[in-house]
Amino acid sequence: MSPEEVPMTAAFPDARELSPLQMAYLGDTLQDLYVRSRLVAHRAPVGQMHRRAVRFVSCEAQASMLERLQDTLTDAEADMVRRGRNAQAKHAAPRHAQAADYQKATGLETLWGWLYVTGQRERLDALMSAALSEMEELWAKQS
Repeated sequence: MSPEEVPMTAAFPDARELSPLQMAYLGDTLQDLYVRSRLVAHRAPVGQMHRRAVRFVSCEAQASMLERLQDTLTDAEADMVRRGRNAQAKHAAPRHAQAADYQKATGLETLWGWLYVTGQRERLDALMSAALSEMEELWAKQS
């Protein structure tokens, strides 16, 4: 199938047919889109937006976001995080990341992907907003 033939809105298979790593793959892109959308809304210079985006999508930042959200997750959401955290990627964590942070980040990304694939967009928006708002507050204090 050529790129022109791929529909812009994909019909996903049942979420039970996707691996946690497939959902994390999608969740990583979703978080990047949310982060970049928020940064563009602030109308900062592109270089500054890029530096902030990199900080928001780092393993360390995602692990911190997950720790802050943990108590607000439903049982099904917590199970999805656990499945993502325990998934065995075929590659090692990036050199600059702690293995535990990388596992937590993968769990969070799996949650984002699962919420998206299962059509829980309002819940995705709410959790993503909560996660990003807290990180924005932390970095505003550091700036």
